[in-house]
Formats: sequence, structure tokens, C-alpha cells
Amino acid sequence: MTAKPALLLVNPRSRRGNESLPEVRRLLQLSGLSFVELPPGYGGTTSHAIEEYAASIDSVIVGGGDGSLNNAAPGLLKTDLPLGVLPLGTANDFARTIALPQDLAGAVEVIARGNTRKIDLGEANGHPFFNVASVGFSVDLARSLTEKAKKRWGKLGYGVVAARLLAGSRLFTATLEHDGEVEELRTMQVAVGNGRFYGGGMTVHADATATDGMLDFYSLEVDHWWRLLALLPSLRKGTHGDWRDVRVFSTKGLTLRTSRPQPVNLDGEIKTETPVTFGIREEAISVFTP
Repeated sequence: MTAKPALLLVNPRSRRGNESLPEVRRLLQLSGLSFVELPPGYGGTTSHAIEEYAASIDSVIVGGGDGSLNNAAPGLLKTDLPLGVLPLGTANDFARTIALPQDLAGAVEVIARGNTRKIDLGEANGHPFFNVASVGFSVDLARSLTEKAKKRWGKLGYGVVAARLLAGSRLFTATLEHDGEVEELRTMQVAVGNGRFYGGGMTVHADATATDGMLDFYSLEVDHWWRLLALLPSLRKGTHGDWRDVRVFSTKGLTLRTSRPQPVNLDGEIKTETPVTFGIREEAISVFTP
């Protein structure tokens, strides 16, 4: 019986989406991988496409950034099809979490080898996420970093926009419930991580993986923006838990409430708002990994 093809979904709005598509097709053909693509002008979402094609394909290949993967997650959960990742976005944090080569040829080779691993997905009010969910500063950053800026500046764009936002940043008050405890906090940002990397090079926690069955929480309770600048090296390494004004812990689930609804950023996409309940789906989907 002939093997079924993969469904190739390349996000044309990702940083290297459109320009990379001919090379993606060439490399997939060279590797012996058969694939189908959506017809021009297809009007459905990424997840709808995965569900629609599920019976005629044996895997899904997503080319784009973390937002592209996030949009595919509901369809992957429903169909249980394995995921191949082509890192064509700005930050490609999930690709880095699973140690995927950042070059196209290397990423295609990983898919062609066929080695898969089950990974966890985080969940926020029922919406799945690969890397991290956040409330506060990074939501403003996601809103301010336009697609045009991402394509022009790449990772540098995160730093440029972040520096501008920092000067006007404000703390907010939240109530946190987890593991039988209730805590009040004043914070600049709350983050709940499933994977290891997020935000173009930040690290959720030095020991975080997408396969440990845990969510890693941190809250930046700094009272001056210059304190955050001092924290940046630790945020990149994942050692920020050593600072007295950073609250960290690992858990299976938690709920965050704010006095007014605040947007929640999932893998760079605004998908829900507070109050928000976080959980983890262990071994939720299969991913082609090195």
C-alpha cells in the first residue's frame, strides 16, 4: 500500500515563509517525502485544514514561527497526526526547545528520518500552547511587534520594541491560586511555560523541557524598569529564580485572577483573557525530533 503524503502548511506571513516555499518543496522532494498543499485561496484555518485532510495524510508539516504552530495545535490534538516543524519564523522558540536544526535542510532531514517523540502542551482556558503563556509586559510586546517589524528586524525587533515599552511599564495586581495556596502579587509580568524557550531567546527555566509533565511559573515583581534590565542575562539563561523579586515554582495547574480582564498571550498570539486557568496535557502530540 502506498504511503500517504504529508500536509504541507507554510505560513506566507511568517518571516521567511513565502520566499522559502520553493526551497521547502525542493528539499522535501529530494528527501523522498510526498506532500500535498492547500488549494490557492483556501479560506479555512490551519486547524480546519488538518481536520479536513486527516483521512488522506499521515503527518502535518508546518513552516512558520511559534504562532503558526499554535494555530495548528487544536487540529493536531483532534487528529493525533505527527508534526514536522520547519523553522521559518522570527524566534522559532519551540524548534530550539526540541533541538531542531535551524536550517531548512537539517529540519527536513529530521522529518525524513521519521523519529517522533511525544511532547506536552500547556493549556490556558482550554486553548493549547507549545512554549509559554504570559500576562503583562510581553502581551504589550506581542501587540507592538508588527509582522512588518518582525520581517525587517528579526530577533533584534524584540529588543528594540521591548526597550521602548519598558520605560512606560506598570505593575498590576493579581491573585494566584495553585497547589492549595492563594497568593496576592504585584507584578510586571506573569509567565507560565511548557517548553524551554520563548520571546526570541528568553528561557522559561534552566531545566525546563516540553516532556516533563510540569508547568514552570514565574512572576517579575520588580519595581523599577532598570531592575528588569539587570535581570535580562538571568532571563536568557533561565536562572532568574535566584533573584529575590522573581517568584518561581513548578506545578500541574494554577489560576490567575486580575481586577480587570487582561489579555493572555499564547506563543505570541492573544487567545484568551483573565481570569485564566492553566493546565498541562501530558504527551499530547507527536513531533518529529532529532
